[in-house]
Amino acid sequence: MKCHRLNEVLELLQPYWSKDPDLHLLQILQKIADEAGFDKPLAELSDEVIIYHLKMAGKDKFEPIPGIKKDYEEDFKTALLKARGILK
Repeated sequence: MKCHRLNEVLELLQPYWSKDPDLHLLQILQKIADEAGFDKPLAELSDEVIIYHLKMAGKDKFEPIPGIKKDYEEDFKTALLKARGILK
């Protein structure tokens, strides 16, 4: 795991974990997996699932995923015209 990803996970995990400080790390990871709908063994839980779940925790389920939001267009016609290079 790269250092910046580790720092990102720790930064996102701190406020989440502070809501349930009595839980152990594995219990917190299991809680994240359950909330994310991850039904495989905990050992297969990827850092991407953890990061995106923590980023989206407490947000509207229809809000765009961070990282994709910069390319997000409300209007399909505008998005299509931009994709074809007609609009900038």
